Amino acid sequence: MIVIMGIHIAPAAVADFHQVLTDHPRYWGERDLRALHLLALVQEFGSTCLVARAEDGIRGYIFGFVTPDGTGYVHLIATRDDARGTGLGRRLYTAFAEAAARHGARRLKAITSVGNTGSIAFHRSLGFDTKTVDDYNGPGRAMAVFQRDLPLRTNRSASAK
Repeated sequence: MIVIMGIHIAPAAVADFHQVLTDHPRYWGERDLRALHLLALVQEFGSTCLVARAEDGIRGYIFGFVTPDGTGYVHLIATRDDARGTGLGRRLYTAFAEAAARHGARRLKAITSVGNTGSIAFHRSLGFDTKTVDDYNGPGRAMAVFQRDLPLRTNRSASAK
């Protein structure tokens, strides 16, 4: 568990998963991404599905896993509306990278829609290489694909989204 400024980053529990879904609009606004939230990730890859807790609840989370080829794949990362711009996204990514490395990861990977300019800028600020891959998510569904080697060292803390 990592504790910084009253925020504890620790593995997610099933109750955390349900709380994130209950508070979904606080993390995702008008976008309904509940279908991408898979409880099986928390149950099967608990050490790489992390939540950032404070006295007032879950301020952010990152759900991911390590593939057999040594890739730490980030499936979802989100910060609550009142925690954006605080560096929490960077801290979550750093905690995930450390957990993934403990499980043999040598690189990180994530994807987003090509129109998600905030996510693209955030991942680039973390040193990810970005490329658009046509048909990545099915015919006519291009995605922005992020990749970078480990270790992940972040020295800026104020520009997370």
